[in-house]
Amino acid sequence: MNKLFGIITAGVASMGLLSACNGILDGIYDEPDSGEPNIGFELEGQIYINATSYTDWVYISFANKTTVTLSYDEDAPEKWDIAVHRYDVKTNNARVIETDYTSFNEAMTAVIDKANLVGDEWTTSKIVIDMSTMMDGYLGYTESYYNSELSKWLNVDTSTMPPIYELSGKVYIVYLADGTRVGVKLINYMNDMLVKGYMTIQYVYPF
Repeated sequence: MNKLFGIITAGVASMGLLSACNGILDGIYDEPDSGEPNIGFELEGQIYINATSYTDWVYISFANKTTVTLSYDEDAPEKWDIAVHRYDVKTNNARVIETDYTSFNEAMTAVIDKANLVGDEWTTSKIVIDMSTMMDGYLGYTESYYNSELSKWLNVDTSTMPPIYELSGKVYIVYLADGTRVGVKLINYMNDMLVKGYMTIQYVYPF
């Protein structure tokens, strides 16, 4: 037999054998993990959202366990409870109070003076949608409702560069429009690659 012909034949046979084994071996070895959690209500009692965009709101419905991302100039979805823009928060006719507690169990025992509940306010100078003019000394804002109480969950100090980010670590009680209470707590504001705007929210619904 021609030596070259023998090598080619053996190679083709080997490729055929490997091809035949592909289906058998599929699933034995795990695919590499990207390390990025899935967006939404993937874990019980926890929400992971991508709020990196300055031009989007992420609308969250606790009853439906859904998240919907829409541009700031689009209408809100039919069903939603709170919405997040970067670290700013607005609510769907809800009222909020910051508790003194860092655990949900302790917060459940808190005596709430409903006179201290904070509703949304209309603002023209809170929701930044354009950072491109920052070096010129001003930012681009949009008009929107804004809940100053729930937005306390993360303080961003821009008096220094780079800014200093500080989680409050506290539990917030949200009184939804239908009377249901939700307990929420922001536990992280960036992903494993340290990209800010990827937010992990723990919650208890109903609270």
